[in-house]
Amino acid sequence: MQTIERKTLLYQSGVEYADFCLNHVEGCSHGCRYPCYAFMMKKRCGIVKTYEDWCRPKVVSNALKLLDKEIPKYKDRIKHVHLCFSTDPFMYNQPEVVELSLKIIDKLNQSNIRCTVLTKGFYPKELADRNGQSTDNEYGVTLVSLNEDFRKEFEPNSASFKDRIKSLKYLHDRGFKTWVSMEPYPTPNLIKQDLRGILDAIAFVNKIIFGRLNYSVKSSEFKYTKEFYNSLALSVINFCKKNKIDCHIKTGTQEKK
Repeated sequence: MQTIERKTLLYQSGVEYADFCLNHVEGCSHGCRYPCYAFMMKKRCGIVKTYEDWCRPKVVSNALKLLDKEIPKYKDRIKHVHLCFSTDPFMYNQPEVVELSLKIIDKLNQSNIRCTVLTKGFYPKELADRNGQSTDNEYGVTLVSLNEDFRKEFEPNSASFKDRIKSLKYLHDRGFKTWVSMEPYPTPNLIKQDLRGILDAIAFVNKIIFGRLNYSVKSSEFKYTKEFYNSLALSVINFCKKNKIDCHIKTGTQEKK
């Protein structure tokens, strides 16, 4: 795998549910076609030129050295560190990425910094047994469907939905906090599906984040977007209340009538 170097790694997020963040990989081999917001931004900035270039990830070779410098600098301000917003820390079929992610999580935990993690890959079982691993870490997966045909079209190189849920349940059963990001949730003209079936499959988690699909021409063609997301957001809220699950509806998902 190719590598790059960076001058900084940790940064403070402007996202409503995250604190400090890091992205220790450039690009993502999952190749999501919603389209991928991270790819759009990197292409606009000239960091990557093509979709194919984006799908050939490059690890940040000096990531651990940067953390050694930056952890003491930011430690008193950090509530948690999120992995990741513009890449995937447990990228499917990318062992170099997974190995570096494990080392980063260990290093942060050893400094008493907890991590929140999100992936469209799956979590290795060894994650639950690593020395120094904090049970205060929160591990999440992105899950917007259970339909594998949909996944193959829109998240072509990611892990199966079944494997994501299975790996998350494994960590949950071993005392880790788990969560699911249901974003970007597709409109019915992309796929007709039962939201309740997806919610039932993840009823064991501690938190659910729900958000609408943006930046999609096909989604904008659906006439009843506002009513659709308002109804689904209410269903997620009620499901979470019933099952005592923390709930966060992304800004802009619910609209006033």
